[in-house]
Amino acid sequence: MCGIAGLISRKKVKENGNRIRKAIVLQNDRGNGLGAGYAAYGIYPEYAELYALHVMADNYSSILEVKEYLQRYFEVHIMEDIPLWNKKIVNHPLCKRFFVKPQSSLLTESVEEINEDGFTIEKVMELNGSFDNAFIFSSGKNMGVFKGVGTPADIYDFFCLDDYEGYIWLAHNRFPTNTPGWWGGAHPFNLLRYSIVHNGEISSYGINKRYLESFGYVCRMQTDSEVVAYLLDLLIRRHGLSVHEAATVLAPPYWTSIGRLEDEESRDRRLALKVVYESAMLNGPFAILAAFDNGMISLTDNTKLRPMTVAAEGEYSYYASEVSALYEMEENPTHVYTPRAGQSHAVFLDEASGNGGKKSYPNENENFSASPAKGGSKG
Repeated sequence: MCGIAGLISRKKVKENGNRIRKAIVLQNDRGNGLGAGYAAYGIYPEYAELYALHVMADNYSSILEVKEYLQRYFEVHIMEDIPLWNKKIVNHPLCKRFFVKPQSSLLTESVEEINEDGFTIEKVMELNGSFDNAFIFSSGKNMGVFKGVGTPADIYDFFCLDDYEGYIWLAHNRFPTNTPGWWGGAHPFNLLRYSIVHNGEISSYGINKRYLESFGYVCRMQTDSEVVAYLLDLLIRRHGLSVHEAATVLAPPYWTSIGRLEDEESRDRRLALKVVYESAMLNGPFAILAAFDNGMISLTDNTKLRPMTVAAEGEYSYYASEVSALYEMEENPTHVYTPRAGQSHAVFLDEASGNGGKKSYPNENENFSASPAKGGSKG
């Protein structure tokens, strides 16, 4: 089950969440009311250089403890309520946001060389691992995650998402099976610039979790999907892989498929990734849609036991679990495409190269995802 939807404007044209809402509400039967959420990029332009930390807490004293913790390590520029429509959902945690910047003195005093991203993640993980009644669920710049227990329509209205404008939108409708339906377990999962939504089951969660913990990540949200966001940060930001290489690590081709590659460099690279990152490989039936500040990528397991479809029109690209949801976002897309099993599909902003680190080997979908579709663009 679970429903997925995403849209991206390659020219960074911003809009509210109306179209993404229609796409995910259409897939209402894919959830059971125990979780839904959205992620949007470009929504905090006035604070674009600050980390936007979205916090949920059981009570106000826990919020004050979070504030005290953050003030020890960050310059806290803004602390405010996340606007909520309380009539939509009555029983909910407190939702605050902090716009922060790491204290420069702490960066220079660090024994190990550490940049702002690394420092911020270290403190997010420390807080989430040690606070019982509060946690950070969104930590990127100029973006935010809004999620909770409810239907997609409930969560959209509860967080007043008509009032935000972004150039990338991500949405999820949850049907929890082996993990609890609670506010922290709803999708998307986020860490800095990476947000993911997931349909399926990560049966490799145990080994993925242990692998991430060896690098200092803390998995606390009681759902297998959490590891995907952290693995993207580890592979791309810390290890310097490209977005496509990271997708190949998470959903690697079969050994026989690699062996059939004619290009020796590509074959050797993929073999090396599969061997080195065996513990980062995802197993089980899954479809994943990941967003980051300069693009979006989908991937599925090698048998494609969960659906994923893609469409393009003008400067826009769309992703969804169901073809019908694509038409809720774009009435007449020029291209509608269904990636094959195990095949990633990425779209990047016109200003972005799409390579988050080292040079990527060719991807079968690059021509489709990078070339503009026929027809006019939307304003």
